[in-house]
Amino acid sequence: MPSKEVFEWMRPRFFPHMWCPGCGHGIILNALLRAVVDLKLDPTQTVFASGIGCSSRLPGYVNACTLHTTHGRSLAYATGIKMAKPQLAVIDVMGDGDCSAIGGNHFIHACRRNIDITAIVMNNNIYGMTGGQMSPTTPIGAIAKTAPYGVTDPSFDICKLAAGAGATFVARTCVANPRDVEKTITLAVKHHGFSVVEVAGFCHTQYGRYNKLKTPIVNIEYLKQHLVPAKKAAEMSPEELQGKIVTGVFVDTERAEYTDQYKALLERVMAK
Repeated sequence: MPSKEVFEWMRPRFFPHMWCPGCGHGIILNALLRAVVDLKLDPTQTVFASGIGCSSRLPGYVNACTLHTTHGRSLAYATGIKMAKPQLAVIDVMGDGDCSAIGGNHFIHACRRNIDITAIVMNNNIYGMTGGQMSPTTPIGAIAKTAPYGVTDPSFDICKLAAGAGATFVARTCVANPRDVEKTITLAVKHHGFSVVEVAGFCHTQYGRYNKLKTPIVNIEYLKQHLVPAKKAAEMSPEELQGKIVTGVFVDTERAEYTDQYKALLERVMAK
């Protein structure tokens, strides 16, 4: 059972949730709620936005200000909210396809602007809700509904993409380590600037059953066996890192935040 503080952040009327039994998204929701409790955020001053997909159902279960938007466009909505009311804490949850395919352009420009939004990318390597099509993060060789003989496209590294586009906090964690998910999200929300947390997970329904990972437990064990902390990864060769999931904080820096810059611009204009 969740603690009293966590339960107050939940909407019991929408449970049981719509995720498949054992889905890693439930682990992320639990960690995210513990993080906002630890941060002592005010639900009336906190906004959760999402697009379309299994991951994007998460805000519906959260008792805060929530916005369920269109596929790939959640960061555009979140940006509008942050620009209108910069004092709000804005957390945007999205899937790997939602973020890096149809939403890719919004993602890189949110990174470039360094607007104070926390983007949580729930990466399960597939389009889960829409039937199991390959996504930009599906590994080479994996089987998907749109790649029945194996994926040939090289996959995106979400964290490298975010760092290259200018995000000032970039990290990767994994559902196999729930406490680290909570800790990493806490750091990201506290950071003043655009924060990206990629959470490696699984979809045993649309990905696992076609790739010898049919159950949640098998998926968790697979993830545990392939996790490598960033410090250890720095000492490994590219061959040794093949197929591994490198976790840790990759970027944590300061740069002028977008709404702060915009406010300063307005003050200069109004002073003339």
